[in-house]
Amino acid sequence: MKKIERYFYPAIFTYEDKQEIAVVFPDLDVATSGVDEDDALLSARECLGLALFGMEEDGDAIPEPSKLTEIKTEKNERVVLVDVYMPSVRMANINKSVNRTVTLPAWLNAAASERGMNFSQILQEALKEKIYNT
Repeated sequence: MKKIERYFYPAIFTYEDKQEIAVVFPDLDVATSGVDEDDALLSARECLGLALFGMEEDGDAIPEPSKLTEIKTEKNERVVLVDVYMPSVRMANINKSVNRTVTLPAWLNAAASERGMNFSQILQEALKEKIYNT
Protein backbone atom coordinates (compact mmCIF):
# COMPACT_ATOMS: atom_id res chain seq x y z
CA MET A 1 0.00 0.00 0.00
CA LYS A 2 1.34 3.41 -0.99
CA LYS A 3 1.92 5.74 1.92
CA ILE A 4 0.50 9.23 1.79
CA GLU A 5 3.14 11.94 1.46
CA ARG A 6 1.28 14.91 2.94
CA TYR A 7 -1.55 15.03 5.43
CA PHE A 8 -3.76 18.02 6.29
CA TYR A 9 -5.66 18.07 9.58
CA PRO A 10 -7.56 20.82 11.34
CA ALA A 11 -6.30 21.89 14.74
CA ILE A 12 -8.00 24.08 17.29
CA PHE A 13 -5.73 26.80 18.68
CA THR A 14 -6.99 28.04 22.06
CA TYR A 15 -5.86 31.43 23.34
CA GLU A 16 -5.84 32.26 27.07
CA ASP A 17 -4.25 35.32 28.69
CA LYS A 18 -0.70 34.72 29.93
CA GLN A 19 -0.74 31.06 28.88
CA GLU A 20 0.73 29.08 26.04
CA ILE A 21 -1.46 28.54 23.01
CA ALA A 22 -3.09 25.12 23.36
CA VAL A 23 -3.37 23.07 20.17
CA VAL A 24 -5.75 20.12 19.87
CA PHE A 25 -6.33 17.82 16.90
CA PRO A 26 -9.94 16.71 17.42
CA ASP A 27 -9.74 13.95 14.78
CA LEU A 28 -6.69 12.34 16.36
CA ASP A 29 -7.15 13.03 20.08
CA VAL A 30 -3.65 14.48 20.43
CA ALA A 31 -2.55 17.88 21.69
CA THR A 32 0.44 20.17 22.12
CA SER A 33 1.11 23.85 22.81
CA GLY A 34 3.37 26.75 21.92
CA VAL A 35 4.54 29.99 23.49
CA ASP A 36 3.41 32.01 20.44
CA GLU A 37 1.70 31.29 17.13
CA ASP A 38 4.91 30.32 15.32
CA ASP A 39 5.92 27.94 18.10
CA ALA A 40 2.37 26.54 18.33
CA LEU A 41 2.30 25.84 14.58
CA LEU A 42 5.72 24.15 14.64
CA SER A 43 4.69 22.09 17.68
CA ALA A 44 1.43 21.21 15.93
CA ARG A 45 3.27 19.96 12.84
CA GLU A 46 5.63 17.87 14.94
CA CYS A 47 2.76 16.47 17.00
CA LEU A 48 0.74 15.66 13.89
CA GLY A 49 3.70 13.98 12.20
CA LEU A 50 4.55 11.84 15.20
CA ALA A 51 0.93 10.83 15.78
CA LEU A 52 0.42 9.82 12.16
CA PHE A 53 3.80 8.06 11.97
CA GLY A 54 2.90 6.05 15.06
CA MET A 55 -0.42 5.08 13.52
CA GLU A 56 1.30 4.05 10.28
CA GLU A 57 3.85 1.95 12.16
CA ASP A 58 1.16 0.28 14.27
CA GLY A 59 -1.01 -0.42 11.24
CA ASP A 60 -3.87 1.62 12.70
CA ALA A 61 -6.51 3.14 10.47
CA ILE A 62 -5.86 6.84 9.92
CA PRO A 63 -9.12 8.80 10.25
CA GLU A 64 -10.34 11.19 7.62
CA PRO A 65 -9.78 14.81 8.64
CA SER A 66 -12.83 16.89 9.46
CA LYS A 67 -13.76 19.76 7.20
CA LEU A 68 -12.78 23.15 8.60
CA THR A 69 -16.38 24.33 8.33
CA GLU A 70 -17.62 21.46 10.51
CA ILE A 71 -15.52 22.34 13.55
CA LYS A 72 -17.26 24.38 16.22
CA THR A 73 -15.13 26.79 18.23
CA GLU A 74 -15.43 29.06 21.23
CA LYS A 75 -14.73 32.79 21.18
CA ASN A 76 -11.06 32.31 22.15
CA GLU A 77 -10.42 29.51 19.61
CA ARG A 78 -9.38 29.42 15.96
CA VAL A 79 -9.27 26.51 13.55
CA VAL A 80 -5.97 26.15 11.72
CA LEU A 81 -5.26 23.69 8.92
CA VAL A 82 -1.96 22.00 9.74
CA ASP A 83 -0.01 20.02 7.20
CA VAL A 84 2.83 17.57 7.62
CA TYR A 85 5.19 16.15 5.00
CA MET A 86 5.54 12.51 6.03
CA PRO A 87 8.71 11.51 4.11
CA SER A 88 10.65 13.89 6.38
CA VAL A 89 8.99 12.46 9.50
CA ARG A 90 9.64 8.89 8.39
CA MET A 91 13.27 9.63 7.56
CA ALA A 92 13.85 11.34 10.91
CA ASN A 93 12.59 8.24 12.68
CA ILE A 94 14.79 5.96 10.60
CA ASN A 95 17.78 7.93 11.91
CA LYS A 96 17.01 7.12 15.52
CA SER A 97 19.97 5.87 17.51
CA VAL A 98 20.66 2.20 18.03
CA ASN A 99 22.98 0.57 20.54
CA ARG A 100 26.03 -1.28 19.24
CA THR A 101 28.55 -3.25 21.25
CA VAL A 102 32.14 -2.33 20.43
CA THR A 103 35.25 -4.20 21.59
CA LEU A 104 38.36 -2.12 22.36
CA PRO A 105 41.73 -2.94 23.83
CA ALA A 106 41.68 -2.08 27.55
CA TRP A 107 44.54 0.45 27.23
CA LEU A 108 42.65 2.35 24.46
CA ASN A 109 39.44 2.40 26.48
CA ALA A 110 41.31 3.72 29.54
CA ALA A 111 43.18 6.40 27.57
CA ALA A 112 40.01 7.65 25.87
CA SER A 113 38.01 7.61 29.11
CA GLU A 114 40.80 9.49 30.89
CA ARG A 115 40.49 12.25 28.29
CA GLY A 116 36.68 12.39 28.56
CA MET A 117 36.18 11.35 24.96
CA ASN A 118 32.66 10.69 23.71
CA PHE A 119 32.84 7.19 22.21
CA SER A 120 29.55 7.46 20.31
CA GLN A 121 30.43 10.77 18.70
CA ILE A 122 33.92 9.63 17.68
CA LEU A 123 32.60 6.37 16.23
CA GLN A 124 29.91 8.22 14.26
CA GLU A 125 32.46 10.70 12.88
CA ALA A 126 34.87 7.91 11.93
CA LEU A 127 32.15 5.87 10.22
CA LYS A 128 30.92 8.90 8.25
CA GLU A 129 34.48 9.67 7.21
CA LYS A 130 35.01 6.09 6.07
CA ILE A 131 31.66 5.86 4.27
CA TYR A 132 31.68 9.21 2.49
CA ASN A 133 35.38 9.77 1.85
CA THR A 134 36.56 6.41 0.53
